[in-house]
Parts: sequence; C-alpha cells; structure tokens
Amino acid sequence: MSMESFHSTITNQLNTGVLILDLDFNIVFWNRFLEVHANKRANEVIGQSIFTVFGELPRRWFERKVAGVVQLNTPSFCSWEQRHHLFELPHTRPITTDSHFMAQNCTFLPLAPEGEIQHVCILIEDATDVCHYQSMLQKTLTELEYANRIDGLTQVYNRKHWEECLSKEFDRARRYQHDLSLIMFDLDHFKKLNDVYGHLCGDMVLVEVAKTIKPLLRSCDCLGRYGGEEFAIILPETNISGAVDVAERVRQAIALKDMEYQGVEIKASVSVGIGEFERRTRRYEDLIGNADAALYEAKSGGRNRTCLFKDSVICL
Repeated sequence: MSMESFHSTITNQLNTGVLILDLDFNIVFWNRFLEVHANKRANEVIGQSIFTVFGELPRRWFERKVAGVVQLNTPSFCSWEQRHHLFELPHTRPITTDSHFMAQNCTFLPLAPEGEIQHVCILIEDATDVCHYQSMLQKTLTELEYANRIDGLTQVYNRKHWEECLSKEFDRARRYQHDLSLIMFDLDHFKKLNDVYGHLCGDMVLVEVAKTIKPLLRSCDCLGRYGGEEFAIILPETNISGAVDVAERVRQAIALKDMEYQGVEIKASVSVGIGEFERRTRRYEDLIGNADAALYEAKSGGRNRTCLFKDSVICL
C-alpha cells in the first residue's frame, strides 16, 4: 500500500472533517466524515469552489481567515464559542439543541510540502456535545445566581441582595453627591391576618402586594423583601419630595387592591417610612435606621399612613 493510500485510509477513519483547499478556494480533498455529514461524495465536490458547495459560508470572513493563514504561514483556530458553526452540517446527536447544525471547532492549517504554501487544510471537529452541556451548565449557573438574589415567595430581591444594592447606591450618592431616598413599608395587622385566615392567605397577600408595587416603580428602583411582611424600595436620584410621591402611590395602590382568598374578600394596608441621604449620613445602615424610625411612627400613629425622617420624624 502506498503512503498516499495510508493517508487516505487514516483520514477516512477520523471522526473529524478533513477538507483541503487550493489557494483559489477549490476543494482538492474531502474525507468520509464530510461525505456522511454533508451527504455528498468526494467525486461530487472535488474541483468545486468551497463557496459553491457551502453557500452559507461567510465569504469575506472566510477569505480573510485563509489569507491570514497563508501570509503568516501559521495555523488559525475558530471555536464554536466564536461562531457556532461555519459549515451547515447536521449533527447526529440524540439530544435537543438550539441548532439543527453541529457546533464546530475549526482549525486552519497551511500546507507547504515543498516549502511554498499551495493548500490550506481545514479540520472540522464536532463540538455539539460540548456546546450543549456547556450551555446547560451556563443556564444552571444563571438560575442559581438568580435564586441567590430573589425571594422565593414574592419574586423580588431578597434582603441580602437588596442590601448589596443599597450599599452600592449609597456609595455612589456619597461620591457624587446625588440624591438617594429609601422607602420601608410594613403590612398592617399581618399577624392577625395569618391567625384568622392562615399562613397560605398571608403568603397570597405578600405575593399580590409585590405584584402591585412593581409596575409603580422605575427600572432603576430596587424593590426587596426586607423580612417577614416588610418591604423596602431604593430610589436612586430621588429626593425626599419624589420619595413621598412614590410612597403615597404605593400606599394607596395597596389600600385599593382587591384580593380574594377562598371566596373571602381580603383588604390590606401598609404603613410607610421614608429616609433620605444627607451629607452627614455616613453609613447606609443609618439610612435604614431613619426610614425604620419613620415606619415605626407611622404604625404607632394609626397605620395606613406615610411618615418621613428629615432631622426628625414627620407624618403626612
């Protein structure tokens, strides 16, 4: 058996596409892997332009890629993460993917058997499995990251992530002397609601309250469940007057909200406290403390009302 026959036998057994082009982009070699996946025999494509056989190729990109390999006389690589695929070759994996075509790692090799580059070899590796499982891993990591930030019941930020947001906004307000306000509110008589109708009813109310508030806020505002029946809203670039407007919209929307649990009409209300960033405020915890003091006054003063902290507590 000649050396050429050895080479042909080996390349036809590879689970990798082997494609050799001349410098005019005509196909001069095509192994069995490509015959199977492209459903075209070698004698049908040898001598044809690669752009005729694979009309989907990004021609300008592909020509620049090959030109770089030839001019620099060095291999080049294109992974599935850069381009999912170059060649529309159907994958044969019994798995569900986002593409009908195999994900590919493609290596471009200059061939210069006599010292002068006359051909370029392209190795096409099927990376469908790697692509699929990497995508599944990334999806899982994204879901875990989301779960780590979100309160499982109300689907708003949990306290840990909410405080991280407040810390960042507080630092930004101090650095640039921007306005920053904080709203804290607490559901009135929530323990009584749980005692009379049960905790499932209480959970329903918490969910409905969160759903009611979200549309009232800007995309930059940050709503979180601070604990139990208490929520908090970070209002970047918002002074105390703007915060009062938001707080009153929230309070009134919840008071007017119609809810029903097992055929029984449920009404809820909230007491609201507002704090504002001031130059003398040194820690974000002080901002929480001011809003919490105003919230306490709103509850002790009759509930379903808004109070703000500015030097001292003021109730509306």
